[in-house]
Parts: sequence; C-alpha cells; structure tokens
Amino acid sequence: MPELPEVETIARGVNKWVRDDRIVDVWLANHPALFKTPATRQAKGLEGRVFLSVHRTGKHIVCELGPVLLAPRSKHVAQPVSDAQWIVHLGMTGRLLVTTPEAPVAAHTHVRLGLSSGRELRFVDPRRFGRLEFRDLARSEAFAASGAEPLTISSEEFASLFRGRRLPIKAALLNQTLLSGVGNIYADESLFHAGIRPRRSSGRLTKAELERLRLALRQVLEQAIRLGGSSVSDYVDADGVRGFFQLEHCVYLRTGLPCRRCQTPIRRILLAGRGTHFCPICQR
Repeated sequence: MPELPEVETIARGVNKWVRDDRIVDVWLANHPALFKTPATRQAKGLEGRVFLSVHRTGKHIVCELGPVLLAPRSKHVAQPVSDAQWIVHLGMTGRLLVTTPEAPVAAHTHVRLGLSSGRELRFVDPRRFGRLEFRDLARSEAFAASGAEPLTISSEEFASLFRGRRLPIKAALLNQTLLSGVGNIYADESLFHAGIRPRRSSGRLTKAELERLRLALRQVLEQAIRLGGSSVSDYVDADGVRGFFQLEHCVYLRTGLPCRRCQTPIRRILLAGRGTHFCPICQR
C-alpha cells in the first residue's frame, strides 16, 4: 500500500499538472465499491469544477475544487476558496496518473477526467481497494486525517501519543489514529535508524528514545519524498515513474541480508499481523 512518501509524491505531481485546470468530461467505471460517494453524484459534482490545488492529508490525496476560473490566476488576486473536495485513497494498488487522451487505457482504469488543457487524469486500481469520495463543503466538513502529521509533530506531542500505551512501538506507529500516513516500510526503517526494537512497549520508551524516533521518522520520510518514494510493488508517481527509496532500505524486505552497519543478518518477525524487519544488534 502506498504510504506517506508515495502519496505525497503523487499529490505533488498531480498538483503540478492539473492546478487551475478545469474538468470538462467525467467517465466513471461501474464498480460501486470504489465510490464512497455514489458515482452519479461524483460525476455531477466534478464536472465543470477547477482544481485549485492537490495535496496530501495522511494517506489520502485531497483535490481542492472551486468554480470555473474566468481568467488565469494572478499572484495579485486572492486564491479562490475551495467549495468542494475530491478525496482519493489509493488502497493497495491504486495509481493516479496524468496523461493524454490518446495514451493507451490500462486495464482496471476506473476514472477518466478530461481536462480543458487537453490532459486526462486517470485512476487505475487492479485490486479495487481504493476509495473515491466527493464532498460538497457547503454540506459537509472538509476532510481531515484522524491522526497527527508525522512531518510536523512537535517533540511533546509525539511523546504524548505513546505515554502509558502497552502496544509494541511498531504497532503504535502503524495506528492511523495516532500518526497519519506511516506504514510498514517507514515504521521498520525509522525504528532501525532510531535503534529501537519493534517489540518494545511504546509506553516504556524513554523521552530520549521517543525523540530519537521522532527525528528518525521525519528524516526517513523526508528522504523518501526526495527520492520519489519506494517502488517495491507496482507504485509509480503521477507521471508513471518509479521511486528510488527502496535502494536506501536498511531493513525492510532485507531478511537474511547483512545489516548495513554491523553485518548481522536482518531478521523478520510477524508483529501486529505485519512482516517486521530489524537488526538484532543495532536495535535494542
């Protein structure tokens, strides 16, 4: 499943191509499970609207939508206020791609948005675990993540998330009501860089250990964003390009390979139902 760096990379790429573009044509496939908002209502809500911006919230891509722009946006004119949102969750295999109408249509394409620029925004999802939602902000609240943002959370806020909890720290990092966007890859990598074993009780970590973990998590996520995310399955960005952070992995999917620091073989265990990778020497 795409995690925070992959979703951030896709959101930035889509924003680069569709910002200020108008949706002139909407095609939605007939797979009701994908649509948190009924497909007919999504199509009606999307058509004619303009992409004001595209950003990440947690593991979701949020498209801020507004009315039709009568002229190109000027830096001297206040940005229009979003009055609707299109919210995309990529699920396990979802991809949001910007292409041209003439480009071959991949199997399992569920959304095609024709834009006034001549481009096309497509949502492709072979396993159909993704979810698409349209929100009219005159009738409902704007989308918000359930947990804290790991890239900006303060030291005190981070420590308070785990205070008194008995969950293993790996399981706590994956809890989206605590931190939004952290998944299996970046939990494993951050715990390695912080020198903390994934089975440690989150409530028993010292303040110094938690601060080390907070900084390691932010550093790993920021580096992964710079490298376009991790392509360990079929993840690609908005231009169809694979990421490169998988080349930097220290523990994730490196079972049996030597630790990059101490040469001890990386171990894999099952924790909270997820494959978990760590170095038995470097992490304590």
